[in-house]
Amino acid sequence: MAQDDRQVHEYDVVVIGAGAVGENAADRAHRDGLSVVVLEEELVGGECSYWACMPSKALLRPGAVLEAARAVPGAAQAVTGTVDVAATLARRDEFTSHWDDHGQVEWLDGAGLALLRGRARFTGPRELVLTGADGEEQAVRARHAVVVATGSEPVVPDALAGVRPWTSREVTSAEQVPGTLVVVGGGVVAVEMAVAYTDLGSRVTLLVRGERVLPRAEPFAGDEVGESLAGRGVDVRYRAEATAAVRDEHGVHLTLADGSRVDADELLVATGRTPRTADLGLDVLGLTPGQPLAVDDALQVTGVEGGWLFAAGDVTGRTATTHQGKYDARVVGDVVSARFSGADGAAERERAAGPWSRYRASADHAAVPQVVFSRPEVAWVGRTEREARDAGLDVRTVRYAIGSVAGAAVAADGYAGTAQLVLDEQRGTVVGATFTGPDAAELLQAATVAVVGEVPLDRLWHAVPAYPTVSEVWLRLLETAGL
Repeated sequence: MAQDDRQVHEYDVVVIGAGAVGENAADRAHRDGLSVVVLEEELVGGECSYWACMPSKALLRPGAVLEAARAVPGAAQAVTGTVDVAATLARRDEFTSHWDDHGQVEWLDGAGLALLRGRARFTGPRELVLTGADGEEQAVRARHAVVVATGSEPVVPDALAGVRPWTSREVTSAEQVPGTLVVVGGGVVAVEMAVAYTDLGSRVTLLVRGERVLPRAEPFAGDEVGESLAGRGVDVRYRAEATAAVRDEHGVHLTLADGSRVDADELLVATGRTPRTADLGLDVLGLTPGQPLAVDDALQVTGVEGGWLFAAGDVTGRTATTHQGKYDARVVGDVVSARFSGADGAAERERAAGPWSRYRASADHAAVPQVVFSRPEVAWVGRTEREARDAGLDVRTVRYAIGSVAGAAVAADGYAGTAQLVLDEQRGTVVGATFTGPDAAELLQAATVAVVGEVPLDRLWHAVPAYPTVSEVWLRLLETAGL
């Protein structure tokens, strides 16, 4: 189609990407009356809804529930058998709406947001071309701002790319459970799916390039998870690197750097993700395709004149979780709305929000929470001890065995887990916290509030935990710290 023949769609704000981040950014930007369109090539709802957070946790939950029941005499006697594979996959399918985005599209419509489907590419400042599945092209123009929320995509090493490996998408949407599965990687996806597929009956081999799993967590947390994986029958191999792979009618055959071989029915590659910017036409804006979009704390892309281009979520390289991406989206939506909805609209919103609205005009990434739904679960927020010391902070750590508190003993026989705080000695605050153990994720929000709020330890001591709960570990940690 000639460029002059393209249909032109013009809106105040254009959001590229209809995942959780794009949806939230669009909704916040629209609240003061700006017209907003969302551009999406695939399913509205994005990676989290269909191939990441929701299906992966649906696969993990049955095994976690069975393990929790087996740890409580009285309930343990009622548990027979193992995870029901068919029922687990069926429930997973319900959470993904059977990979149908009708409900998410209805939400966009109900929120007053327009949707255009196709692959978006910049053709100039505030101007894009949208190519549909049929090859038809439409021009899209933003009067004020464009927000890029295209997320990230898996990285597959060249040595493994030719054997049609699973990535996070295939492993969370599989309809059959392989008898044997080899997982390459040691991060969140690798660990979680090693647990899930072991629950489902696969014999799993985990190839970890480093010396422990979860290298971004505190070392003790990675060690606990690695030991647990091995105890579940996972063949965990450290300092292992696959250098070649072949697929035939019998499955996938990997050759490792030490000359050994690993054979499996399927291969999952979970070696990381990269921002999805390669095919956005960023070069016309003077930006480098395939690289993260660098942003300031207002989520405005740096290096682009005019203050019209913004980005949020994985695509910025600053975050890699849905919850933090949605936080970025709320910030950028508020910023765009305040800048471009007109003085009257901005003033009205600030009056309605109260005196605290100005604090939402920039993103604070000092306390990013992370949960790994492994067994044990691992949850952390803020800085690890090493990160704090590398940043020049004078810190010490306090650690406590969670199983020693009464609430943990009630929750499960043999409760095993660890809590650690990283304390800033100069300011008397918590700058980092890590928890491991059953349902450790539920301890994280209190830690997040403490870190974000920079709550002084002498005030935190007055936050009395209820008895008998697992949260009583907070009291024990503060006592260990000398309070």
